Amino acid sequence: MLVFFETDCPTCHLAIPYINRLAQRVGEKAAVVGISQDGELPTRELVTNLPIRFSVALDAGLAVSRQYDPQAVPTLFLIDGDGEVMQTMTAFDKAELNSIAAALANDPKFMLAEQHDGAPDWKPGCVSRHLEPESEGELAAPLNLYAERGPRASRVELAAEVDPYDYCYQAGFADPLPVIPPTLDRVERMLAATTLPADRIVARVPPNYGMATVEKIAANAVMAGCKPEMMRALIPLIRAACDERFNLHGIQATTHFAAPLVIINGPVRRELEFACGGNVFSNVARANSTLGRALQLMMVNLGGARPGEVDMSTLGNPGKFSYCIAENEEENPWEPLHTEFGFDRGRSAVTLFAAEPPHGVSEHNARNGRTLLKAVSASLATVFSYRFCFGWEAVVVLCPEHVKTLHRSGFTKDSIRDWLFENTGIPIKAYDGDGGEGVQYAQMYQRTMIDGEECYRKFAQPEQIKIVVAGGTAGKFSVVIGSWATGPRGSQMVSYPIAS
Repeated sequence: MLVFFETDCPTCHLAIPYINRLAQRVGEKAAVVGISQDGELPTRELVTNLPIRFSVALDAGLAVSRQYDPQAVPTLFLIDGDGEVMQTMTAFDKAELNSIAAALANDPKFMLAEQHDGAPDWKPGCVSRHLEPESEGELAAPLNLYAERGPRASRVELAAEVDPYDYCYQAGFADPLPVIPPTLDRVERMLAATTLPADRIVARVPPNYGMATVEKIAANAVMAGCKPEMMRALIPLIRAACDERFNLHGIQATTHFAAPLVIINGPVRRELEFACGGNVFSNVARANSTLGRALQLMMVNLGGARPGEVDMSTLGNPGKFSYCIAENEEENPWEPLHTEFGFDRGRSAVTLFAAEPPHGVSEHNARNGRTLLKAVSASLATVFSYRFCFGWEAVVVLCPEHVKTLHRSGFTKDSIRDWLFENTGIPIKAYDGDGGEGVQYAQMYQRTMIDGEECYRKFAQPEQIKIVVAGGTAGKFSVVIGSWATGPRGSQMVSYPIAS
């Protein structure tokens, strides 16, 4: 088995301990050989520090990489005695890894990667070195994924005649709206709002895994227009965004519409003046706009996902400027969102969801909850793609007037979720004939009867529908927000506490 890897690829670091165990299991029955696409020094450091417990060869000039042509790393090639490739795994995929391990160990029951061992079921890799564009000069130093402290941010002195706003734009710091120049005084005021040292690495932002030190978080917060007290929310926000379960790497690189939707709960809403009422998705409050913008700036400036380069979204999403709301807990007769993640109602939290743009739901005539939910259900049926079922989630943002209608009808959050799950489906007749998207998986979907018509359920389980209360008290408009791919192979909703 050949294992192509790069020394600075986080997915390679994730896969190698499994391959160590596989090499130990097969012993001398089969050869496991790592093919490093980097030089001797970084390879030797990785072998020692990780460590790597199977043979490793250097791919000088990337000749072996060109021969086998892996599109990304890590890639595993299982090769038979005649030199033919029997099986391949690209990136990190537990199902594929277990299949290759069982074949190599000649034991169909051998389970190398357990489902609940703390690692994701799937994680995208990094582009293979032989496919990277050639560049002049020295390569960047390999990432040290285990460091707790990072270098201080660069200091740039501008000549008196240079406009600092234009300089930030030309340097690529902007989004591309003008940003506030992160002068030393402004960044220092931001740093004074936290007790963490400036060089502390809070997270590494994919896909480039740039170091989000406290100082660099502060600099991006300045550029976004945040007040210093916003550091209290920014630090847990970037930790949540870089949580493996959220899969920011995939969100940053997909051609889909997805952008991180930030949802704020708890006392911090009032303390930092987040908007949760009228115009909640608009430019109504500095806190919402600047927190969401700061995250987007860090995704580009530290994560490297610039539109047209790494961020290849076909149409994009206006939320890529800023996508942040707070829940209107005062108008919510049920438990707020963050309690579903184990937090007390009185605790502040930030939750992230890989979200499409909002899809409005107007229902001004309904006098009972069931009639209202039928309108919501019709919008839910179109999440991601009309005939594509099971693989998606949705956030339903209910306005206060709709909440009153539902509450009068005796609905709770759980019963709303259950009703929508039971009554959201796609008529089976829609799958006839043309072979459109989602039709190829129809045999996997669950059949049900909705209003006397046989349908496929849109969602696999009620928990794929989240309920949030937000918006103004006038007007009967709610919102359905669809997801990117979900679950262990996509993005999972994550929630982090915000300190008091």
